[in-house]
Amino acid sequence: MSFDLSHRRTAAAAPLPDALSERLKFNGDNRFHRELRRRVDAQFKHSGTRQRDSAAMYLKTAVILAMFAASYIALVFFATNGWLALAISTVLGSTVAGIGFNVMHDGGHQAYSDRRWINRLMALTLDLVGGSSYIWQWKHARFHHTWVNVAGHDSDIDLGVLGRLSPEQPWRPWHRWQHLYLWVLYGVTAIRWHVYGDFRDMITGRVGERPFDRPHGWDLVGFVIGKLVFFTLAFGLPLMLHSIGAVLLFYTTTSAVAGVLLALVFQMAHVVEEADFPAPNAQSRQMDTPWAIHQLETTVDFSRDSRVLSWLIGGLNFQIEHHLFPRISHVHYPAVARVVEATCREYGITYRTHRSFAAGIASHYRWLRQLAMPVDVVPPALLPIDAVPH
Repeated sequence: MSFDLSHRRTAAAAPLPDALSERLKFNGDNRFHRELRRRVDAQFKHSGTRQRDSAAMYLKTAVILAMFAASYIALVFFATNGWLALAISTVLGSTVAGIGFNVMHDGGHQAYSDRRWINRLMALTLDLVGGSSYIWQWKHARFHHTWVNVAGHDSDIDLGVLGRLSPEQPWRPWHRWQHLYLWVLYGVTAIRWHVYGDFRDMITGRVGERPFDRPHGWDLVGFVIGKLVFFTLAFGLPLMLHSIGAVLLFYTTTSAVAGVLLALVFQMAHVVEEADFPAPNAQSRQMDTPWAIHQLETTVDFSRDSRVLSWLIGGLNFQIEHHLFPRISHVHYPAVARVVEATCREYGITYRTHRSFAAGIASHYRWLRQLAMPVDVVPPALLPIDAVPH
């Protein structure tokens, strides 16, 4: 089955306002979203399946956490030579990414369980592997999920001066080579969170360009304890048994593997040719589309037929379904996708997808290369229709 990948792109928009705390509003026509929710709820009711607290999810969590513990213990206590340690650290890095994709992601979105404390416990697994579940809640669950691909509001597409992921972001001379060097920088993603990003956000009170409420009370306690636990596991305990050089080498390897995997799964869902990068209306400061339509225009599924990939990355190859229904456990995304696709077809709304993982990677590369061009050299695909030469 093929899908219509035709889409519109926003022409050059007015500069973003200085007051980035301003809350953008979406078009209020939510008929499509209401009908879609009704159909998805009806499907769960008809099947008798719970949207959360899935036995499959609890079993999956046990497997992933056991793999994490086993690979960590093997690396720190039993690796007998450099090549074996390298292999184990690669497995450990993949498992760290697996915790992020599966366990903490569902927990952070309140999609793991109907019980709040279970969701909180699962979200805290991000703190175990070096991130901050509190800052993630602001950066990803609030800013990104609300304003997907809106420059200045979606902090997940903000690489600062290092890269240009949206046509609305300023171009700098070194961006000419971003389609080459960003793949290397993706490997620094996790390390940046560990030693810089979370601390910078805490000090500045900003995530990207947007202000957020610094943690206090138990949230602050969780942040501090999480960092202490992580640094003890990553450096304190290993340094008791190994040289500092070995510890730094295998910490870097583990973190680089996790960083690349985490970055690529996100980029293939949003930072590709088929996704839109809309800007607010310059006069009304409102998005021209309803929220649900905005999610569909800015998000692309990939490799939906691969059960193995879906298991490994927490169903995030079904990003459309995740963005429309973030509080439904990812183990149900394939079933939800059938309802979403059918409803989109009925309403004449484009459902964007790549057939394979490789197709998503290729599209991301081409998009990075397009945005590597100076702003005065805009490819025809990014021009308004009436500006393309005939």
